[in-house]
Amino acid sequence: MFKHILVPTDGSALSGDAVKKAVDFARETGAKITFFYAKPDYPVAFYGEGALIDPTTPEKFAEMAEKQSQEILAAAQGMATGAGVTCAGTTATSDVPYEAIIDAAAANGCDLIFMASHGRRGLSGLLLGSETQKVLTHSKVPVLVYR
Repeated sequence: MFKHILVPTDGSALSGDAVKKAVDFARETGAKITFFYAKPDYPVAFYGEGALIDPTTPEKFAEMAEKQSQEILAAAQGMATGAGVTCAGTTATSDVPYEAIIDAAAANGCDLIFMASHGRRGLSGLLLGSETQKVLTHSKVPVLVYR
């Protein structure tokens, strides 16, 4: 069965539910978990010939993103540790989360990606897209989607 599960998390309630289920799944199968958080890159919005600059410096933004990622990963790791599941946490900075998720699974030798789905369907799903859908489309590692 599966021995090493990558669990992407963004700290949302839906992602938290998926973390809980992934921990249960890992405990039942004897797998270990690597929790993953994709940190956003420094945002710069361009309008016409100029740029709208965030008043936060890139260094401050990176510091805030790192702090947030550590809080989110610590909560997930605490849940796994409390359930007796071996776990680790890792992050990467990326504005393309689905690619970062796939790369993290490969880099950590994971044989399953366990992630949440927001459940958008129809036109809203088509227009807004889904990181989960993109992972499903591009990943060579099996993906278990929790809804």
